[in-house]
Amino acid sequence: MFRKFSFSLASGFAKFPTCVTSRASLRAVGPSLCRHQSSSSESAGVRVLYDGLCPICVTEIRFLQFLNRNQPEKVDFIDIAKPGYDASKYKDVSYEMAMEEMHVIDEKDEVHRGVPAFAVMYSAVGLNRLARLMMWSPVRPFMDKSYAVFARNRLKWTGRGDECTTGRCEKKTN
Repeated sequence: MFRKFSFSLASGFAKFPTCVTSRASLRAVGPSLCRHQSSSSESAGVRVLYDGLCPICVTEIRFLQFLNRNQPEKVDFIDIAKPGYDASKYKDVSYEMAMEEMHVIDEKDEVHRGVPAFAVMYSAVGLNRLARLMMWSPVRPFMDKSYAVFARNRLKWTGRGDECTTGRCEKKTN
């Protein structure tokens, strides 16, 4: 039975378009899934804004950096928790905005937030099937709701709830 389900799921992925051709298909399928069609060889690459004081976030970023180790110019991981973070360098995504939810800036300099940001990020490091799965219409509502719960509780779950209500977060020293 599992084999039949796996085949069914895999054949479902085959129905996804191999590239995004319009803004409507971008919403339906997922952003930045067609790197090969980029007309510019001087792409800025994908910029991932992450909270370097969040242990969950750092674990995921380290894994993505490992996957991206052979092409470090493809994805730039920016730690928003560092004192020198400058929103003007990153499409005016402020520290506060980046702390509320995941932000990724794609090769075309477009900002993606929440689940679409993860899809862009995963696609950039070669996890295309995971990116498509997240953006697939039957799965997307679950992903959006799950991520909203995580984003709302992330600071509390990582032991940083009180000190992150205003200003910059600081790592707790116990």
